[in-house]
Parts: sequence; C-alpha cells; structure tokens
Amino acid sequence: MHPIEHLRYVARATGADPGLVAREAAGALAEMTRMEPAGLVPACRRLIERHVTSGPMWWLSARMLGADDPREAATTAIAELDGDRTDRHLASALPDSATVLLIGWPDICAAALRSRGDVEVLVVDSGGEGGPLVRRLREAGNVATLVPESGVGPAAAVSDLVIVEALAAGPAGVLAAPGSMAAASVAAYSLVPVWAVTGVGRVLPERLWDALAARLDGSGDEPWDRPADLVPAPLIGQVVGPDGLSEAEAGLRASTCPAAPELFRAAG
Repeated sequence: MHPIEHLRYVARATGADPGLVAREAAGALAEMTRMEPAGLVPACRRLIERHVTSGPMWWLSARMLGADDPREAATTAIAELDGDRTDRHLASALPDSATVLLIGWPDICAAALRSRGDVEVLVVDSGGEGGPLVRRLREAGNVATLVPESGVGPAAAVSDLVIVEALAAGPAGVLAAPGSMAAASVAAYSLVPVWAVTGVGRVLPERLWDALAARLDGSGDEPWDRPADLVPAPLIGQVVGPDGLSEAEAGLRASTCPAAPELFRAAG
C-alpha cells in the first residue's frame, strides 16, 4: 500500500484501540518521510484532527517531529507500543475477589481482567460496546454483568473499584469513554477508589494536553455530545501505566514525549 493511501486508511479508522491505530500510523509516517520528508508536519496534523482524543496519536506525532531521525523515532514508538505491559501491571495490582466497574470496552482493562477469574466485572454499556465485552469475559470464565448506561451511578456505588481507561491523559485528568465522569464522580462520593489506566503514549505533557483540550472546546460540540468524558484529576486516586501502579499526580505527569509546537496549530 502506498504510504499516502496508508495514512488515509489510518485517518479513517474509528473505534479501534488507540495504541493499535498509532502503531499503524507510525509505519505509514515512517515510509512517507522516506519519500516526502516535508510532508511530516501536515500529515501529523491531519491525523490528529481525525483522532483528536487519541493520546498515542499526539504522542507519536510529537516524538517524530521532535526527533533528528523521524523514521528511527517511529520504529522506537512501535517497539514501545508492542511492548506495553500495562495490562499485566493492572492484572497483578487488582485486589483479590473485587467487584470492578468498567465503562464500554477498554482494551487494556479487558486484557487484564481475562486473566483474573476471581474478579467480578460490571460493564456499563457505553456506546453499545459493553455487551460484546461481557460475552468475551464470560467465554474466558469471568463473572461479568452488563449494566445499562442509566445504571452507571448505582453500579459505581456498589463496586469495590472503578477503573477508567484513558484515551489520553494529562496533569488535569483523563479523557475516557462516555459515562466515565459520572462513574468516577459517584465513586469518589461513595469513597470507592478510582483508578485510571494509561497505556504507552497516553499521558501527554501539559502543553500538548492543553492543545488537545482546546481542540475539543473549539469543536462546537456540547459536552454531552463529545466522543469522550473528561475525568478530573482530583477524582482519580491511582494510575496504572507502563511502569506499574503510582499515585495519580505522578502518573498523570509521566509523559514520554516532547511538547512539539508544530502540533499547537490545527491542519490548514
């Protein structure tokens, strides 16, 4: 596939795990820079426009734009995405025999929970993704229950732990599936711990996080129509990332990319 067509394919991808989409983007961008180095900045801006809530897409773009050798940066990014151990850290950190609440189908959490048959999972049917995840968990031998979107508050209140998986994260909080803010708010009020899960590339430095937030605020969408919820940092107790479990303040500042100024402007 020609790299330009490959980039168009990545730009059109919707609903997939952000890490997998970023991995595809890295391969396409690396090949494009070999053929047309000057096209890297506009290509990264266009990808971010199509995947504005994807922390890994911002992270990848910033890493490549800030590198002396963008192709080498892309190769390194792919290796880091492929070697992400966040799911294993989460699986080992989960309390024994806990009741855990998830929102939608968070890929990292799903991988972690399939290996923990002692954990009961409540899954909120955000965006219609809860049902398929419940079926997958049951097939793996887990006890899993589907919760309608209207039941997110009560489900959070009776859980032992609420987990929100970040699409993107920064010092101010995390962007996660719709319904995550309600779940985290009820959990915090009910003294139920809230963990954020941040895989490779999902934590952004403050200036990139601010640029992402500005894009969402300038989209014209009402907060309830946006593709992701902002879960404020004060609601989050701990963060599980590529290096394991940490306190929220440290985990939400554990960025591994520069604040590339080329990304402060939108495409066009």
